[in-house]
Amino acid sequence: MTPTLPRTVRAVNTAQLLDLAQEAARHGFSQRLPVDWLQEHLAAETTHYLFPTLVQRLTHRPEMPLQWRCQQLLTISTGEQIWGLLDILPSTFDKIPETLDTPSKKDIVSRIEQAVTVREWVERAADAGS
Repeated sequence: MTPTLPRTVRAVNTAQLLDLAQEAARHGFSQRLPVDWLQEHLAAETTHYLFPTLVQRLTHRPEMPLQWRCQQLLTISTGEQIWGLLDILPSTFDKIPETLDTPSKKDIVSRIEQAVTVREWVERAADAGS
């Protein structure tokens, strides 16, 4: 039976997000940013947000555990917020404390919908540097 996807937003600090990215890398999850990229670009003392949007089951790779595919709202060192994707084990997501009230969650989801993607931000930064 597939676990029910939680309809919530969880807040994590930069160190926690790096741990989540390292766990995703260890498992070989497809949706994750490289840990070294995150270390280079994330604002150090800030909060990032995870919003589960999809149950990810790789039927062609049965050895892979079920994952939550989360939209993540990241604050980078420039102060901008960008969004990307991160696959997380349900048990790992469940361990992140619920700290946000409903209006805050709605605001974060709205900001995710308006944010540029990591890819768009990287392309824009590359264009600005050339």
